[in-house]
Amino acid sequence: MSEASAFSVRATAEAAKQASRTLAPLDEPRRNAALEAMAQALEAAGAELFAANAEDLKIAESMSGDEKLSPATLSRLKLNEAKLREMVEQVRSVAALPDPLGRTLDAIELDDRNPGDVAGTQGLHLQKLSVPLGVLAVIFEARPDAVTQIAALALKSGNAVILKPGREVERTASALVRVLREAIAKQGLSADAISLVLGRERVNELLGMHGLVDMVIPRGSKALVEYVQANTRIPVLGHAEGVCHIYVDRCADEALALRVIADAKIDYPAACNAVETVLVHRDIAKDFLPKLAAHLGQRGVALHGDEATRELLGAGAPVEDWHTEYGDLALSIGIVDSLEQAIDHIHAHGSSHTESILTEDDATAERFLREVDAAGVFHNASTRFADGFRYGFGAEVGISTSKFHARGPVGLDGLTTYKYVLRGQGHVAGDYRGANARAFTHRR
Repeated sequence: MSEASAFSVRATAEAAKQASRTLAPLDEPRRNAALEAMAQALEAAGAELFAANAEDLKIAESMSGDEKLSPATLSRLKLNEAKLREMVEQVRSVAALPDPLGRTLDAIELDDRNPGDVAGTQGLHLQKLSVPLGVLAVIFEARPDAVTQIAALALKSGNAVILKPGREVERTASALVRVLREAIAKQGLSADAISLVLGRERVNELLGMHGLVDMVIPRGSKALVEYVQANTRIPVLGHAEGVCHIYVDRCADEALALRVIADAKIDYPAACNAVETVLVHRDIAKDFLPKLAAHLGQRGVALHGDEATRELLGAGAPVEDWHTEYGDLALSIGIVDSLEQAIDHIHAHGSSHTESILTEDDATAERFLREVDAAGVFHNASTRFADGFRYGFGAEVGISTSKFHARGPVGLDGLTTYKYVLRGQGHVAGDYRGANARAFTHRR
């Protein structure tokens, strides 16, 4: 398969399924060697990748009307030398991680004897082993680094991956996939382990491949995620929104709070783990909020406040919707009377992504960490730490707010499932029923 446009989605999915079956039994050294080859190929292809990205940027910047891209999206789209170095580092970080496959998750002795009541070392033994999911389909918008993160994690975990980029990043994604496919093919692996489909009209075809694709991972806007969730029978892993909160408790360290909030908002405002709402305890609001407004204002952050906040600051725009994910240098601020009110607000308006409390009161912090229902709950730390690379996962395929299968930044473990392996010596279920039934030992 040389060009994605020449093949149907079904043919691509069938080839990916076949490739996944050749990846699953590969030993870890083979997979790691392929990852190193990918890293070296990316380093060598900088000029080609930057040229493709420049074409994408030129077209993206010319879009207007409903198609006009936000500054945050354009920021995600741009590929420069620093981002490419980070992408290469992530591939190598994934290679350095422990092998996620073939791990014994549980081991149970069902019987210590063989049929006929023969004592021996064999018996009947059950293992629960980690195995790949199979074929992943990833639909993403304006994220060149998504290609390398996902391809690396998929290969390390023995999965094939089909990538569907948004049209604003098609040229960059095509160049990246071409480089990666050539690199793994030179290592003797099937190039179809990393595939690409292009065109908006192909999304529904891809979502209909429930017999061939084992998981869909949407990475992009709320509208994209909700569309995917509503239009496929394939399990979907992801999150629709990143409405993250920071609660500044009355016992917060002021300097710490200013530092953490600035990082959570300014470090990369387009990221889904950037803070969108700060809640401040009423007891400290009069003193703390003017300092926070000055601190953020100097850095270009536009503030939106509830009525009490705007009265206290004498400025700021009203909060239009506590569910807003700005993805930009803008922040909602609210004043609360208690920890309980802050938690209630988070549960009412948050997206179960990442929530943080700033306080020097350990008991209050522990209550927050225990009671807030989210994929990540932090104490005295920026929400920007919600990231697979920062967690030590090497990279991530995305962040899941689901409680099914995987939650939070999804790394290698989230791309595996398990199977039960039973080893016997002619054991039959009938021997364990009736008046003279054998007894299970069930020893772990």
